[in-house]
Amino acid sequence: MQQTESALGIHTPAASNNVLRVEGGRPLYGTISVRGAKNFVPKAMVAALLGHTPSQLRNVPLIRDVDVVKEMLEAHGVDVIFDEDEGVINLDPSNIDAASATEIDALSGSSRIPILFCGPLLHRLGEAFIPELGGCVIGDRPIDFHLETLRRFGADVVKEADGIRLRAPEGGLVGTRIDLPYPSVGATEQTLLTAVQAQGITTLTGAAIEPEIMDLINVLQKMGAIISVDTDRTIRIEGVDRLDGYSHTALPDRIEAASWGAAALATRGDVFVRGAHQPDMSTFLNTFRKVGGAFDVEEDGIRFYHPGGPLRSIVLETNVHPGFMTDWQQPLVVALTQAEGLSIVHETVYENRFGFVSALRQMGANIQVYTECVGSAPCRFGARNFSHSAVISGPTPLHGADITVPDLRGGFSHLIAALAADGVSHVSGIDVISRGYEHFMAKLLKLHARVEYV
Repeated sequence: MQQTESALGIHTPAASNNVLRVEGGRPLYGTISVRGAKNFVPKAMVAALLGHTPSQLRNVPLIRDVDVVKEMLEAHGVDVIFDEDEGVINLDPSNIDAASATEIDALSGSSRIPILFCGPLLHRLGEAFIPELGGCVIGDRPIDFHLETLRRFGADVVKEADGIRLRAPEGGLVGTRIDLPYPSVGATEQTLLTAVQAQGITTLTGAAIEPEIMDLINVLQKMGAIISVDTDRTIRIEGVDRLDGYSHTALPDRIEAASWGAAALATRGDVFVRGAHQPDMSTFLNTFRKVGGAFDVEEDGIRFYHPGGPLRSIVLETNVHPGFMTDWQQPLVVALTQAEGLSIVHETVYENRFGFVSALRQMGANIQVYTECVGSAPCRFGARNFSHSAVISGPTPLHGADITVPDLRGGFSHLIAALAADGVSHVSGIDVISRGYEHFMAKLLKLHARVEYV
């Protein structure tokens, strides 16, 4: 089937049918590159709304979430120039204006990022609008806490027929104290983007401290914000009257880098990931080595490879940073199907992250999922009937099958399984992967995978 090139340079099927034929059972080998983190770049783009002068962001990946935010910024009057080849985006918010509810709803259907526009827009325009929000179905990500956070700053939140309208009080938003019951990345981002220009001091306890959060703080500090981070997950933000633009290079995507590392391990391959950054991946690298994978850290990236011999089963619990990242779990589970013995994986971040294992079982994997906490300690999902623990028995040969992508990270894990399996697989809904993996089709071909759209 003929392929077309999207506006972002992402290869997509020419017809509405979105199925990838994968001929598996061959090692991936070669070199690919990763650019800026999906979990940082769109948020840094939103931060540019706060500046009174232009901003420049480098190392920007060509992924769908970037395209969504670019179009939403343009709908709000921001002048956006994106050099896709160089990965450089220039953002000029000089003519910022309100976008229509219809336009916002049309642009943001596949992303949850619109909720993060609220703080900057309340500061710049005095009002903001939130449509119905999309995103991957992997667990409960309610916007209620975001709305309550904005209320704490003084915003008036009104439910309308087509969404939620927010308005800043006369005199502007005011700093507050916010205590997070769980170190939520989204709630931390919301607080940062709102507090930097709120009057007075904002104290955030129980904050997320992921590398992507710290890089967002770097950006805001460059713009003129005053932010301090304590060792007990407390962040203090002193509101300022004015912020200007920034010039910044995004940190690399540690999730994509780990995904390719897991693919190398599962297919018994050898993949050099240019751009992978050791300090942000140390927990993954430790686990990768425990399973039996090998890696070499070089100046410009990390080489991931299967050194031969059997893989080893492990006990693994996901956690917030600096723990083992939940987004690393799904790709690694595919490799664990090829490890000797019983591996136990306890998911403590998202309650429904094991929906992807049904396809792996269809391909021959022996995976049992449980509602109990099968780990060293109970977690917040233990008594709520969520299937959040898995026991993987291996090694089990995988065979080709017809499977459907459930979500972004689960979808890439399905792709890894298809590449590792003997025979032919047909992977449906493959377009979901383009939300977070730049040029994934071109990279697969560069790694000598036998894949084609059908």
